[in-house]
Order: sequence, then structure tokens, then C-alpha cells
Amino acid sequence: MKKQLILFAFLLSSVMIYSQKMKVQNGGYDFIKDQKEINVEFVYDNMKLLKKNLSNEQYMKEHSAELEEKTRGKGKSWEKSWIASRELIYSPKFLELMNRYLEKEKGIFFGEELKDTKYTLIVETVWVYPGWNAGVMRQPAKVSTLLKFVETANRDMVLLEITAKDAPGNKFGGTFSNEDRLGEGYAKTGKTLAKLILKKAF
Repeated sequence: MKKQLILFAFLLSSVMIYSQKMKVQNGGYDFIKDQKEINVEFVYDNMKLLKKNLSNEQYMKEHSAELEEKTRGKGKSWEKSWIASRELIYSPKFLELMNRYLEKEKGIFFGEELKDTKYTLIVETVWVYPGWNAGVMRQPAKVSTLLKFVETANRDMVLLEITAKDAPGNKFGGTFSNEDRLGEGYAKTGKTLAKLILKKAF
């Protein structure tokens, strides 16, 4: 009986860790089903990090200094990979999962720099927690975003606005890379949003 309770507690904690909350703030889904392409833009201008709600500049300065103290040159190298991960990891992961469901099932393609689309999805990163991996123990990353569908020609016209809170990010088997864990958080956000659209718009 004791073993069963421990197993149940473990499963429950897993569900809690890997759940994500999405909430519609305003708008509806009707405009999506007739589209073939939707432009996507990723915005990081005002994102905060960690429980201290550090700005990106503060976080980079502190983390880079910690790495430099251990190994000279490592902090500067990390700064470059941290910024590059936006284009190399985060946006590709998000788009891959969006298109895996919506392009495959409904023929709607989501992509960056699609100039002639009627609508644009703005993925604004609000808060991230990189998580950590100490081998035996690990903590998944978390990604919170604001997802806004707007008219491409008139960004003030918001058709649908969704808050996505605490998307969990971790790779099977774990990873020691903060950027890879966060990338999985963006993938989870894309997957959850795609499934929500499939359920509500069709």
C-alpha cells in the first residue's frame, strides 16, 4: 500500500510539473480556420528571468560573470550562444510543433517573415526559468508567453490573445544546456497552442 501511495504521488507530481496553463484573455478562434499561412514574430524585449524577475541584461551580466570566474572566456562565449539560441532553438522548436499539428491536419502553415499573410501571431516571451541539471537531480525549465494574433497590416487589431504560463521544458534523459531546456518549453507552448486551436477553431 505504501509503495502504491508513493507511485501515485510521483505520477501526480509529474502531471503537475508537465502541465501548462493557457487562458484566453480576449477574442476568439473563428478567423483561423480559413487561413493557409500565418506569419509569426518572436519578441523578447521585456522578458524577465528567474524568481528575482531579472531583466535579460541583468541575467546575462550575472551569469556571464559567474562563468568567467570559473573559466576565463567561457562567459563571453555563453553570451553569444544565449542570444543565438532565440533563432537557432526557441523559434524553430515552437514552429516545428505548431506545424506538426496544424499544417499536417488542417493545412495551415506558421512561419517567420511571411509578408503577405492577413494575420500575424506575436509570441512575446514574458518570463523564463532556465531550470538546472545536477545529474541525479534536475529541475525543468519554465517559459511564460503572451500569444497575440493580430492583423498584419494593423497590429492594434487583436483578434485573439492568450496567456501561456509555465510551459515546462526538459529533454528525455535530461540535458545540461539551459538553452536546450528552454527550447523544449517553447516546443511545449507550440504544441499546446496547436492543440487548443484544433479543439476550438474546427
